[in-house]
Amino acid sequence: MKILIGCLPLFLLFSTKIAAQSVFSVDLKNKADIKVFVVNTEAQADLKVFKLNSSSKADSNNGKWFFTKYESQAKFNIYFVDLASQADVKVFFVKYESQAGWRNKSKMHYFY
Repeated sequence: MKILIGCLPLFLLFSTKIAAQSVFSVDLKNKADIKVFVVNTEAQADLKVFKLNSSSKADSNNGKWFFTKYESQAKFNIYFVDLASQADVKVFFVKYESQAGWRNKSKMHYFY
């Protein structure tokens, strides 16, 4: 029992890191986990994204992204493509946190 209690803080630390939607924008397509295209309207998007100022606010797969300073801090490496046809997921950046979320839930698997 003492072992389990001793491991609990460590488990919570790693489970929080895993759940966060921390992303890093890479410069090379072949380094990316997910290819993203930014659309002009909300109606075209698979995912509405809100950019967070703090990693502590990042949740699980709900469109609230924290852009990390270093690649090693991110759960996902993303690459912004020039054409919608090249993208795995099309995103639209929203102004308010409450607007973030999936419009096309069939694409959610990219961020698990």
